[in-house]
Amino acid sequence: MKTDLRCKIFIVAALVLSMAAGLVLPAYAADIQGKTVAAVTVTGINNVDEATVKGVIKLQPGDTLTADKVKQDLQAIHDLGYFFDVVANFAEVPEGVKVIYTVMENPQLKDIIVKGNTKVSSDKIKELVTAGKGNILNTRTLNTNVRAVEQYYHDQGYILAKVSDIAMSPGGELTLTISEGSLEGIVVKGNEKTKTNVITREMKVKPGEPFNVKDAKRSMQKVYNLGYFEDVNMKLNPGKEPNAVELETSVVEQKTGMFSIGGGYSKADGMVGIIEVGDNNFRGTGDRVKLHWEFGGVDNKNYEVSYTRPWLDSKQTSLSFSFYNMTNEYTDYYDDTNNKKSTYDKNRKGFDITLGRPAGEYIHNYITFKNRKDTYEEYKSGPEDYSDASHQQYLKDNFGETRSVTLMRVFDSRDNVFAPTEGARYSLSAEFAGKALGGDFNFNKYTAEGRKYFKVGSDHVIATRLTVGYAEGNISDTNRFEVGGSDTLRGYEDDQFKGDKMIAGSVEYRFPVVNKIQGVVFTDVGNAWKSKGYTLNDLKSSVGVGIRMSTPLGPVRIDYAKGEEGGRTHFSFGGQF
Repeated sequence: MKTDLRCKIFIVAALVLSMAAGLVLPAYAADIQGKTVAAVTVTGINNVDEATVKGVIKLQPGDTLTADKVKQDLQAIHDLGYFFDVVANFAEVPEGVKVIYTVMENPQLKDIIVKGNTKVSSDKIKELVTAGKGNILNTRTLNTNVRAVEQYYHDQGYILAKVSDIAMSPGGELTLTISEGSLEGIVVKGNEKTKTNVITREMKVKPGEPFNVKDAKRSMQKVYNLGYFEDVNMKLNPGKEPNAVELETSVVEQKTGMFSIGGGYSKADGMVGIIEVGDNNFRGTGDRVKLHWEFGGVDNKNYEVSYTRPWLDSKQTSLSFSFYNMTNEYTDYYDDTNNKKSTYDKNRKGFDITLGRPAGEYIHNYITFKNRKDTYEEYKSGPEDYSDASHQQYLKDNFGETRSVTLMRVFDSRDNVFAPTEGARYSLSAEFAGKALGGDFNFNKYTAEGRKYFKVGSDHVIATRLTVGYAEGNISDTNRFEVGGSDTLRGYEDDQFKGDKMIAGSVEYRFPVVNKIQGVVFTDVGNAWKSKGYTLNDLKSSVGVGIRMSTPLGPVRIDYAKGEEGGRTHFSFGGQF
């Protein structure tokens, strides 16, 4: 009997590819190994370009058949991504062995459905899936797309997000299920005085919402910037539910209350006492309160009370007000000189009310109503005594009641408002005063300020500031721009230059010295001009050095600056710009 060897087909069980499994030929097919490959064909192709498949096949007619070579071809075909299964069959022919690769194509992609996404739009996710509709689904491309979707989430700060499930229906409908990773809860530790809600209300991350690491970092900055804590740390703990975390916030509280008492004696006033008490975290509520009282003397009745409530409602509307009655000594200078014109006592009495509300993550808007009356009290020294009859017009022009409304917009992205190393703060304000409000002066006053911080290395900082101002109308001397002293132009007298226009700039190089002490090298420029005109050639300048110290009484600044008129030391409390 004649036997047709071409009909003798050895069908090997389907070889489903796995990266960990090797190709093992059945024992009864062992006799075909080592034979010559007569032909290599591919079956099952309907929509995929056959040349694409054959292009990755290494086994060619004339080669010796081995299990490793077949395995490599199966892997290469599978890696194309177009097939959900690939098998190899063999048929003996007179010339040797015919190798038949049979493929099962993925379905055509008809539609994409996204589920579980709340922070990234479905359109954006579909945009990241580059497998086009109407084409055969390519699993290799799909895997790349899935990684791209997860990476996009991670770039936005959602580090727990993942594509938790991928399903393809027989009809070609691809469903991607997103697990964005949730914040299960917030635990606060270390707060003995500060109420927990005062801390959690500052946080951008909220329980029950997808966790965002960028928002968590910003939350830590905002909590620290409250000024109630020496240190703030956050860490993630596993949640009870899958792909959920719990945010643990640990704080180290610092003193926020302040109390000081002082006194003095003079022949004119006798015994004078000063009491100042306040708290920047009143009773742990986050409210700020301060009382300054001067008593004794012949007729000493100075007082100033201020109060701020940073959260009136869920929209973070803030309310601040202060009322005061203070008599202090002031000095006027002749224009553009260090020559004293007159030293006198001036009383300021009135109140301010400010409402604020955020308009974005880094933006706040404020509106302030001011009612203040300035009164010339008593001449002290100097060539000009404003109480003389010849100065009555000067008194009328510069002393009286100011009623104004100020609008301010502030952008603040500083990483640390007390000692910034990065970020910026920009502010624009416009003050409108008028007799229509019941005051004695009509003027508009505009101010713009910019601060920018650059980190140099790990702990050195370059800080820059520029302030410009312009005023028009009937403006009193008290309401004019003031330049000079520790806050604007070091090396000169406090408020030595006054005018309707001003410019002031500073550059500081800040570096650590020892713990809680920082060194500073700086230069200042600035001036203020009256309505008669101005030129930048009139800018005053100074250079100097200083130190910044953190003390139990608060930040202390000591600067020595040398200007055009010599050197001057400035000592002040409070943080730096």
